[in-house]
Amino acid sequence: MSEQTTSYNEFEAALREGYDGQNIAVGDVVEGTIAAIHGDVALVDVGGKSDAVLPREELEQLGTGDPVEVVVVAVDEEIRVSRRLAVERRLKEKLREAVASGEALEGKVVGRRKGGFDVTLSGVRGFCPISQIEEGRTEDVDRHLGQSYTFKVLEYEPEGSRLVVSRAAHLREQRERLSAATWERLEEGAVVEGTVSSLTSFGAFVDLGGVDGLVHVTEISHGRVNHPGDALALGQQVQVKVLDLDRPKDRISLSIKQLYPDPWEGVEEKYPPRSRFEGTVMRRTDFGAFIELEPGLEGLLHVSQLPPGMELDGEELAPGATVAGWVRDVDPEAHRIGLTLRMLPERDPWERVEMRYQPGQMVEGTVENGADFGVFVELEPGLSALIPISELGLERDQDPRQAYSRGDVVTAKVLSVDPSRQRMSLSVKAHRRDLERQEYSEHLDKKPEAPTMTGFGQQLMQALSKDTKKANKK
Repeated sequence: MSEQTTSYNEFEAALREGYDGQNIAVGDVVEGTIAAIHGDVALVDVGGKSDAVLPREELEQLGTGDPVEVVVVAVDEEIRVSRRLAVERRLKEKLREAVASGEALEGKVVGRRKGGFDVTLSGVRGFCPISQIEEGRTEDVDRHLGQSYTFKVLEYEPEGSRLVVSRAAHLREQRERLSAATWERLEEGAVVEGTVSSLTSFGAFVDLGGVDGLVHVTEISHGRVNHPGDALALGQQVQVKVLDLDRPKDRISLSIKQLYPDPWEGVEEKYPPRSRFEGTVMRRTDFGAFIELEPGLEGLLHVSQLPPGMELDGEELAPGATVAGWVRDVDPEAHRIGLTLRMLPERDPWERVEMRYQPGQMVEGTVENGADFGVFVELEPGLSALIPISELGLERDQDPRQAYSRGDVVTAKVLSVDPSRQRMSLSVKAHRRDLERQEYSEHLDKKPEAPTMTGFGQQLMQALSKDTKKANKK
């Protein structure tokens, strides 16, 4: 007789021993050990005189000697048990406990149907309403399919096989716990790390851990920021400084720029008037271009400070272009730096200006720029004068900017000089009137010339002259 036949006979004999008065009833959950496996069944030692019979298909990965929990399904000639029922019972108990305690359980989204998703939770199929799959409105519902999440059990009825779960409820509870912990550790002046959670026109919201704080657009950078999205991105990790905490209103004010040195500190020493600069064109406006001298520090190159021939909309001043020139003036309190591309004079051109320019004097200058009220003319480096529209001699309703172009050379008459206010006014119209008077005076001063005679006139004069001579001889 073969060893395999002997083993089978012993296994069959063990089955024929049957139940022998063990204190086990149908429905009991018992702990046992897998004693042997043969064919489609396994023998489970449950501590009695005879072993219990378990379908082999319920073993899954278990083998001989492994502990196993089973449910007694029959007690007659033999004890029959089920591991599957034991697992289901244990899962149902776990679900009931989760409902009572509020414990969240791991689950997987396995399908979608009208109004929500099919979810398997602890081996039991349940339903998650679409409004409960995440906080807020969801646009791409299919992205949740196949995902494993943590769910909170809202309803469970084992008899009716009703299981309703919510991921959003779990997320809310988690966020509230994080929020409480975050509020405990935050204090004004603290430097913390967070994640940019949303961007608006007025600032960026940063998630500090269950609670959002606001970085106002003016607190993002020392430099100009038109929109927070120009400097920050969703999901970006940032360090922020806590400026203010308002727990009753659930508001937190944050700053990014205060973690970095203010570039305006000591700006007068770094960029004194008349010093050279080199920077990058950031943006252009109708009145000039803003030049970045260093991160967070910009100066204004006014259109009036462009050299003759250079236009504001030219390639030389396109955003990103590099320009070099001179610093005109610095105002740290107002955070303003005036720049120029024109060479600055060695000394203040308004010093003793009345000695060089007096009312009535004729001067020549270069048009800097026009406005609806007149034209500005540069007489010498750093010294400009205004020709009011009323003194340009233009037709009514004619725009000075159309009549005069930058770089045009203009001759005009000095009307007034005000060194204290650094203002000088000129007149083209007065200069033209003076020219007209001069031409008229020169015309009056000329001596009349003798009329030029024709040939007939000359003959007549000669004849008269002969007659006069004859008369004299007589």
